[in-house]
Amino acid sequence: MHAVFLDQQTFSANIELAEIKKHVHALTCYPLTQANEVIERALDADIIITNKVILSEEVLSQLPQLKLICIAATGINNVDIAAAKKRNIAVTNVSGYAKNSVAQYVFAQMLEYFSQVNHHNSNVEQGLWQQSPSFCFHGNGSVELAGKTIGLVGYGNLAKSVERLALAFDMKVLIAERPNASSKRSKRVAFDEVIKQADVLSLHCPQTPDTENLINTDVLQKMKPSAMLINTARGAIVNEQDLLTALNNNEIAFAALDVLNQEPPSPNHLLLTNQPKNLKITAHIAWASIEAQQRLINLLAKNISDFNADKLTNRVDV
Repeated sequence: MHAVFLDQQTFSANIELAEIKKHVHALTCYPLTQANEVIERALDADIIITNKVILSEEVLSQLPQLKLICIAATGINNVDIAAAKKRNIAVTNVSGYAKNSVAQYVFAQMLEYFSQVNHHNSNVEQGLWQQSPSFCFHGNGSVELAGKTIGLVGYGNLAKSVERLALAFDMKVLIAERPNASSKRSKRVAFDEVIKQADVLSLHCPQTPDTENLINTDVLQKMKPSAMLINTARGAIVNEQDLLTALNNNEIAFAALDVLNQEPPSPNHLLLTNQPKNLKITAHIAWASIEAQQRLINLLAKNISDFNADKLTNRVDV
């Protein structure tokens, strides 16, 4: 079995591929692959490993040797699953690898915002404490997480890891039901109630036609003016123009985004050229602790091993 990894550069350079190599006869890695390079690079491959490279029906129709697509992520929207199934090409994904990494990121953003650690460090660096007539220099102060309400939109492994940390901080956790749902599942709270009550709204749902632009003007205006929004899911879940307007009008207090609708963003991206002080943006790294990346690679290796053993592990085409 010959495998090609079409976009290895989406992982850190020090991530080890040894586990994958154990289960294939040959592994060819490319840093990145453009759309016009996919067919040439994958023509002799039995297995394609892709994080974000798009595999359309047109591409798959020209890869007669292909037997398995290993998506190096949880999201599967870069592969035409129906086209793969029609050609008897198995498709797998991975999940659960980033739950600790994402939860840590969410709380890093929350703790920075509520505890103002960088601000207080800067006060000392600027000599403000040294000039204080009192034993402490309060600056912007800090606010406890205990007693605050965090609303979770989506309730998979990532959100459940955030929930565990939130409970350890004595926060109240509300799990949002789908908007406009006709009934409520166990432990769920109506979507509108969650967004109205949340001091922090953390997004963990997949991008689907139902969730695109989920966070829009209507939702943002229902949130508390003191609320914080965190998006580690997908950029398209948030309407970026509506968010910019809400932040500039102080309809919500703060937003931390790890994802944008366009990735990587263009230099003139709306939120980068007009970035207000109450918006922080990171480069889609919440998932990417060294441990999480290695865990993901090892899960890919298991998917290949189980495919070779005729097991349906993590299959998304069945």
